Amino acid sequence: MKRDRPYRAYVVGLTGNIATGKSSVARLLRQFGAQVIDADQVAHEVMQQGTPTHRRILERFGPSVRLADGEINRQELGRIVFADPAALRDLERIVHPAVIEEVDRRIAGLAAESAEPPIVVVEAIKLVEAGMHERYDALWVVTCEPEQQVARLKARSGLSEQEARLRLDAQPPEEAKLAMADVVIDNSGTWAKTARQVRAAWRAVLVAALDKKG
Repeated sequence: MKRDRPYRAYVVGLTGNIATGKSSVARLLRQFGAQVIDADQVAHEVMQQGTPTHRRILERFGPSVRLADGEINRQELGRIVFADPAALRDLERIVHPAVIEEVDRRIAGLAAESAEPPIVVVEAIKLVEAGMHERYDALWVVTCEPEQQVARLKARSGLSEQEARLRLDAQPPEEAKLAMADVVIDNSGTWAKTARQVRAAWRAVLVAALDKKG
């Protein structure tokens, strides 16, 4: 995959729709030696009180998404945007540029700290929608069955069946991501089956990273 910008690193974009198992795959890649950047955690940080992103969110969504301590009430913000596609697009237009800028800064930092170009994995649910994948060497997409997504969302977030399905319905269809993917990780089966797929794909990344270095 061609990139818009050069990095002194081999960068894998890791994505997939909500509750497909991206974070589990990222944890395994970290064990294999990848440097992992969690874009959701970056989004938390760029939305903190005192940042331009924080200010713009409050301007768009009002005081109902502000906690008593001044931080963004992400639960309330999520309730609003997952029920309103236009609100979700507005939020993404506010947050995505700040996240991309900070992720770029972190990739550059990891490369500067390493004697050899590192392998960096950027985990982001909206990686394709934000155009981040165009900057990276490879795109990995994690997928699973929709009913598994619903069950995982209910288990991890305490959502009702209706709330979980609303969040799934707010996701863009995964077919476009799958069509662009260099690697597809099917997380519908056992974790052992998923891990075998990740291990095989990681070996290919090691070879590709060496070729790039050479």
